[in-house]
Order: sequence, then C-alpha cells, then structure tokens
Amino acid sequence: MALAFLFAGQGAQKVGMGKSLYEQSPAARALYDESGRVLGWDLKQVCFEGPEAELTQTKVCQPALFVHGLALQAALREMGKIPAGEPSYALGLSLGEVTACAAAGVFDFATGLKVVAERGRLMQQACEQTTGGMAAVIGEERAKVRELCAEFDIELANFNAPGQIIISGEKTKVAAAVAAAKDRGIKRVMPLNVAGAYHSRLMEPARAAFAAFLEPIAFRAPNFPIFTNTTGQAIQDPAAIKAALVRQVVSPVLWEDCMRAAAAAGATEFWELGPGGVLNGLARRTEKAWAVKSFAEFNDLAA
Repeated sequence: MALAFLFAGQGAQKVGMGKSLYEQSPAARALYDESGRVLGWDLKQVCFEGPEAELTQTKVCQPALFVHGLALQAALREMGKIPAGEPSYALGLSLGEVTACAAAGVFDFATGLKVVAERGRLMQQACEQTTGGMAAVIGEERAKVRELCAEFDIELANFNAPGQIIISGEKTKVAAAVAAAKDRGIKRVMPLNVAGAYHSRLMEPARAAFAAFLEPIAFRAPNFPIFTNTTGQAIQDPAAIKAALVRQVVSPVLWEDCMRAAAAAGATEFWELGPGGVLNGLARRTEKAWAVKSFAEFNDLAA
C-alpha cells in the first residue's frame, strides 16, 4: 500500500471537533495542550464547545483544522494504525497544505501552528478590508467557467472536482456573474456564505504580509512528497514549498489536479484526516475507483 494523507480546508470545521481525540488519545491531547501554549489562547475550548460563530472565524478555524488534522495523525500512529513507512504522500486543501507540510516534517508542530495562525489572521484582516464573495459553479467545464470569470472580472478560486469549480472576487461582481450565468448556458451557480474572496487578488495584502512573515522561518525538505495547490504537482525543495504557500493565498486551488497527480505517482489509498468527509466526497466525485477512508473522531480510528 502507498498511503496518501489528505488534510481539510476551511469550511470543514464543526463545534465538537477533536473532543473525543483529546479525551481518549494521549498523543492528541498533548498537541491540543501545546496549541494553547503556542497560541496564547485556548484553542481546544473553542473547538470543543464553540460558539460556532467564533470557530468559523478565519483566524480561529485555520489553526483549529491544522491541530485537528495532526492530532488525528498522532492518534493513529499511537494506536499502531499507520503501517511502517507510511504515509508515502500528503496533500491538503488550501490551509490543509500547511498541515500536509507539518505532517511531512517541513517544520515542527509549533512552527506550523504559528504559520497557520498568522495565515488565518492575515486572511481575516484582508476579508475585513474588502467586500468579497464566492460562488460554486456546478456541472460545467473549466473553459466555460473561465469565460464567465473573464467577462465579470472575477477569478477562478478552486478546482475541487470535475464539475465543481469555485469563483471568487468583489461581491458585486460575483453577484452579477451568478445572475447572468443562466443566460450564458450555466445551469447551477450557488453563492457561498463566506467572509471574503479567498484565493483571489483581494487577498494580495495577506499574501505580501505572509511572505514577509515566512521569510526568516527555516523549511526542511519533506520526508515524503507533498503536492502543492498552486500547480497540482509534487514539490520537495524547501524554498519552492515556501514560495508555493505564499502564492497559494492569491492563486487557484488545483485540488482535483493534486489528487490525480498523487494517484499517478502511485498512491493506492487516501486517508482523509479532518472533519466532515468533504475531501472523501470530492475524491469520489473525481474517481469512484479510488480507495478513500475518512477519520474525524476517535471512534473512526478504532474501526
């Protein structure tokens, strides 16, 4: 078996996430306790108890998902559930790419948590300083969606799976594109309830500040290949990984491409480490033959 770990992106978070891991896995508990010391605030309380409005904030949910993903990995390893020499690959959706880097040893847990917390803070700040929106286009080819974006001066943000593409930009322009979609032969476009225009040029202030933040941080070569959302390809050079994490803030997430590249590289099984089963659903939409498992809470690990 060649195992690939998948790490969740923003939007997968839910109140209660990780509580069973904290209660039943010493390895997971250690990471949650360390997270409070690193961040200076009680992440586990927000994850376990909410309120949802607080957990949903970009500056909170990004570190929450990072810790949850790595807590799942730690608990699985503690229980002897991860075969020797595995995983062979790691990939993550948007902020999940930072989690994948930590899982592969590019930086340690505390460094990765500081990185993702700053990423979340800067992106929330960018959201508050702009009026952005996003929408999901369902059942269309990339070229047609690209034409719609060009017409309304918005951007392609996520290629999640065949027929599931997210568009992003100024809220009024996204709304105009949604309203005009049917006349362009696009049947299903759904506005998304998000705080801003992620993976678009409206995130440029966050990108620039994030680049400056990452500059002095040492990155190591990963212990196994990781895949970057920016190209959909494997990446191993530390400087290239750092540059990709910066560029990813304003560039499209090529998630479908990452999944296909991992499968082409030899991944025979995918394990989603995160809440909600979102990545499992996208994988099945992309290629039903792929073997995919989802782990979110302690009971999932014992199965």
